[in-house]
Amino acid sequence: MHPGHVLYDGEHADRIRLPVCDHYAGSEKLIRKSLALQAQLAVAQKATFDITFDCEDGAAAGRETEQAALVATLLQDPANLFDRCGVRVHDPRHAALDEELDIIVGRAGQRVAYVTFPKLHDAAEAHDCVARLNAVADRHGIARRIPAHVLIETHGALREVFDIAAVPQIECLSFGLMDFVSAHHGAIPDAAMTSPGQFDHPLVRRAKVEIAAACHAFGKVASHNVTTDFGDTEAARADARRASREFGYTRMWSIHPSQIASIVGAFAPAPEAVEEAADILLAAQAAQWGPTQRAGRLHDRASYRYYWEVLQQAALVGAALPERARSAFFASA
Repeated sequence: MHPGHVLYDGEHADRIRLPVCDHYAGSEKLIRKSLALQAQLAVAQKATFDITFDCEDGAAAGRETEQAALVATLLQDPANLFDRCGVRVHDPRHAALDEELDIIVGRAGQRVAYVTFPKLHDAAEAHDCVARLNAVADRHGIARRIPAHVLIETHGALREVFDIAAVPQIECLSFGLMDFVSAHHGAIPDAAMTSPGQFDHPLVRRAKVEIAAACHAFGKVASHNVTTDFGDTEAARADARRASREFGYTRMWSIHPSQIASIVGAFAPAPEAVEEAADILLAAQAAQWGPTQRAGRLHDRASYRYYWEVLQQAALVGAALPERARSAFFASA
């Protein structure tokens, strides 16, 4: 019996899993470089990070239509090998949004992995964004429901973050650190935009915890904000490690190719943790998932679920799995 079939009672047993790194690129040159790197770093013919083509900050003012057309073309490019490329569009109050959606979904609606909406102010806007996305898809005969991602970076969105996470088509909530700090009009110092302040300031900590809690309550993905110091790859690694281990985030943005490997590595379980999880789960499987003991500690289905998550996380980031566990639990993947 497979752990995915026997360890869950139905509540988010099939929770959304996305690559742990979301890399942003805006220009054609940077997008093509990112696509080449996505192919280079793939494991078992699967992308280890997503790419978000940026129509918000990636487009010069007044050239939103041209940027959307470029993005739609690149989504259909042969270099997009894995269909793990999404798009960030403008916020729901921006005049360009509907045209962006029409161009991107109309031309590449079968290929876009997700659409990210920034600067939402409340749950009503989250529902509105999803409705507008679906209306465009229906108009162009796109049968699939394209996943939506949203940025939590305003007071209103944070206040209603659980309601936003509850929207079925939304699969990921990202924290917009810099806009959130700026929204406090100087009451939060700029040191809270970088580490360690971003993890220590009470208001910022609260925002991060609320977003992560809302995501886990509804089986969604919590995506951590960028590390702006892209000249130091260890900074991104350290931020990703804290975001993962202390705040419960399962994904993080990248703004420079040098950050990608650091972020992916930080979200990988330690090799010894993977070995332990494999041993415990194989013993559990042999015991028909009844209670077992290891080194004087009792294990049952509650702890088995934890160790199964460890193995799935290792597989997600392309980490090495013990062959005995790979053949027992992932052979058909």
